[in-house]
Amino acid sequence: MKMTKKAITLGLGLVVMGSASFAQSLNDAKKAIDAEQYQKAASMLKTLVNSQASKGENYYSLGEVYLKMDYVDSARAVFTRGVTADPKNSLNYIGLGEADLLSNNAASAKTNFAKAVEVSSKKDYIPQLYIGKAYISTDKPDFEAALPYLQKADELDANDKDAETFVALGDYYALQNKNSEALQNYMRAMNINENLLRAPVQIGRMYKDSRAFPESEERLKEAIAKDANYGPAYRELAELYMQWANQVPAEFATKSAQALENYKKYLDLTDKSFESKLRYAQFLFYAGDFKTLEQVTSEIAAASTNDPKLPVVLRLRGYSAFENKNYPASLQYMNDYFAKVDKSRIIASDYLYLGKAQAQNKQDSLAVINLTKAVEMDSTKAEALAEVAKSYYDAKNYPKAIATYDIVNKYNPNGKGSLYNYYYQGLAGYFLYGQGYSAKTNPSKDLLVKADAAFASLLKGAPGTIDAILWRARVANFMDSDTDPKGLKLPYYQQYLDSAEARVAKNVQPAPSPKSMVEAYNQIAGFAAYKEDKAKAKLYWDKALALDPQNATAQEGLKQLAGPAPKAPVKKK
Repeated sequence: MKMTKKAITLGLGLVVMGSASFAQSLNDAKKAIDAEQYQKAASMLKTLVNSQASKGENYYSLGEVYLKMDYVDSARAVFTRGVTADPKNSLNYIGLGEADLLSNNAASAKTNFAKAVEVSSKKDYIPQLYIGKAYISTDKPDFEAALPYLQKADELDANDKDAETFVALGDYYALQNKNSEALQNYMRAMNINENLLRAPVQIGRMYKDSRAFPESEERLKEAIAKDANYGPAYRELAELYMQWANQVPAEFATKSAQALENYKKYLDLTDKSFESKLRYAQFLFYAGDFKTLEQVTSEIAAASTNDPKLPVVLRLRGYSAFENKNYPASLQYMNDYFAKVDKSRIIASDYLYLGKAQAQNKQDSLAVINLTKAVEMDSTKAEALAEVAKSYYDAKNYPKAIATYDIVNKYNPNGKGSLYNYYYQGLAGYFLYGQGYSAKTNPSKDLLVKADAAFASLLKGAPGTIDAILWRARVANFMDSDTDPKGLKLPYYQQYLDSAEARVAKNVQPAPSPKSMVEAYNQIAGFAAYKEDKAKAKLYWDKALALDPQNATAQEGLKQLAGPAPKAPVKKK
């Protein structure tokens, strides 16, 4: 599940203007924003907007809070009011541009950014800085567009007075995993303002993303040592410990407990708004604490009945109910979620959990439809669809198994579980054809072609899987003519025996099945007898009897070698 927070939370670096009392109020709001106390900041800024209605900075700051809370429409409305109140102030044009970017309207964003530059002083670095930050604040940063603005801001701020310029440049490089360049800029920011907490936190985040866990922990604790009430440091520390736990299984219990402890500290230091609780719920999902997640999302839903983000809560309730094996409730929540959510917000995991819940509630056809949508959006979700395909196979519903495995193998040709998927698809095709053959319904040999292709794909990924060679032999046996067989099975049976005999000679474990080896000997011997190659037939039947002295097929074959040539060998193994 994709979390709604930005990849890197950028500092605002707002310009302080006006009277001393106004500057202090705006500065307090900035501090609250930087500490991710968005509800507190919004309340302060609404007061400022009402009391200083002509100050564009107030509107811009409030709009930025709404963007960070993912209320794009509310932000756009505030920025528009700001343009009306203070049309010569560039900030609200930048805010509108950022809202455009978050709405995937790059053309409109470019227009608004151009207007911001037009109304600003050519010596003012702030518009350049904020436009650059806007381009990297989305889920899909536009680094090419951002860099000229950030470089221009650095150029105009010739005396390096504003540490935020270098925080932004650090973020620009960190998002591209250019850690050396990012670190240089974060350090420059700290040299300008040693009390700037955002920079060491971002350094900690950068190290975390590079899996340099001890270094990340050190940096984040440095930020906490400077200010034990700085919430974002605890959030990053929580996410660090969670990633650490997942990467080092031996430390999972310890690190995951530290992760939850620090996230609770983060919550205590924020305003415990709907957004902060929702972020906690999202963190619980990633932490795999589904029992707590079910409890927390239930509490959020009961306390916040009108928030436009409630569909996200339904999503998490559906996820957690499924993981807690409460399948009817999971299906209800997921159906409610899909009925209420903006369709542009649907992600692959939504279809995944809806499909899995439908499968557990015996809605197999719907499950396949939605799991297919999940796989189409994200091929790593193929495992769940493969489980449905296997359930069809286990129920001997081979047509549905084949059709479902077709989808799985299309989107997950080489990923997790793909070899098993090919194996069961091949078996389903073989058995379905066998059913039709026995019932004399003239089944299509396309089933055999697809089955053979599945076994061939398995062997390509795992050449040592000799049982797949055996199944190719069986498929080829069906492919051959009943009245004038060409021996299509022979190369596969011989290839199987070559590998099996070598394993037996070298005592390789697991050892090949004697029963399967006898099958191969008998098949080769039977065809040799049909072609009147008595020496070869005797050789292979003798080998069969060496493994299974009571094997009736081999015994009867040897008896008939002295008689007339037998009819074409039967298909049965």
